Amino acid sequence: MADKFGSTGVLIKMLDSQERLTIQVHPDKTYAKDILNSSFGKTESWYVLNTREIDGEKSVVYMGFKKGVTRKEWEEYFTNQDIEGMLNSLHKIEVKPGDAFMIYGGVPHAIGSGCFLMEVQEPTDYTMRVEKITPAGLEISPELVHQGVGEKTMLDCFHYDDYTLEEAMDKWKIKPKTLDSSEGHTLNTIFNKTHTDCFGLSELYLDGEHTITSNGSFYVVVVYSGEGTMICNGEEYMYAQGDEIFISAAIENITFKSTVSSKLLLCYPPS
Repeated sequence: MADKFGSTGVLIKMLDSQERLTIQVHPDKTYAKDILNSSFGKTESWYVLNTREIDGEKSVVYMGFKKGVTRKEWEEYFTNQDIEGMLNSLHKIEVKPGDAFMIYGGVPHAIGSGCFLMEVQEPTDYTMRVEKITPAGLEISPELVHQGVGEKTMLDCFHYDDYTLEEAMDKWKIKPKTLDSSEGHTLNTIFNKTHTDCFGLSELYLDGEHTITSNGSFYVVVVYSGEGTMICNGEEYMYAQGDEIFISAAIENITFKSTVSSKLLLCYPPS
């Protein structure tokens, strides 16, 4: 992967929002190449790990333009720093643990307070922000607003497609599909080639044991819950909730055995 992409080709983050994060957009590959001279854009995904109410507000995310919103309106909201106008232009979606969303380059979005997410994404930090002051009152520098390209070019980063809520949910909220199951395990695919070639994500529910065979690439295991052991090349290792484990491409197979029912998230690099 590093030989092909100059890096691992994927970035995995944990994000816990105490306050609503700013409204933003990330570049797609075309914009990244033409404007930022980068071979990577910043298509990303969200997997909701947990939620909590803050000041009585339930956990929500915002994404995609509502039906009828135009670029002209969006530019006026930005120029006037009409934050409510911008938020009201986006679909507001209540989330719960286990929800999964694709956030393609060019799609406007914001993360509400009380969201604990795992983000699997392209390995850049290109972020265009349309709020110049955070909800807590922190001023955002021009460079962090437009990444040095200027406000007009920054606004070109958005895809101005508009959707009904039903269309938005159908396009971006991803339902797991079962790949394999037995009495002791269920393996679901979440993000795969159907959605993007930038990364992949699967869920492994374990109440027993399951062996994962290498597909020729490394992957990262995030232990969502539970505990148990991993058996690899005759050696046994413990795992527990919160562990993040890098599995080398050189490992042909690894067996996971749960001592406490487990949920493992398997994160993959570009296909």
